[in-house]
Amino acid sequence: MEQRVETVSLRQFSDRDKIFLLNELGFQTDGKFVLDEKGEVLKDKYIGVPVTLKNMLIFPGSTVILDDNEISITLYINEYGDKF
Repeated sequence: MEQRVETVSLRQFSDRDKIFLLNELGFQTDGKFVLDEKGEVLKDKYIGVPVTLKNMLIFPGSTVILDDNEISITLYINEYGDKF
């Protein structure tokens, strides 16, 4: 029997919790944007927009941080599959 991971919306998290999660994954924030390990604004790998703390998306089991939008979600699933 295949067991699926329960997903949780990051929109339910406080900014403090999101910052803690980012730090645990090796990322940072300036309070508005997600910053990479070099301190540079992280851009969505599919559509190139800066990822904000408010609108970030991380799939279970992944450290890829995206902007929460339909195009990025679709392209991520096409690349990595939907086995969460």
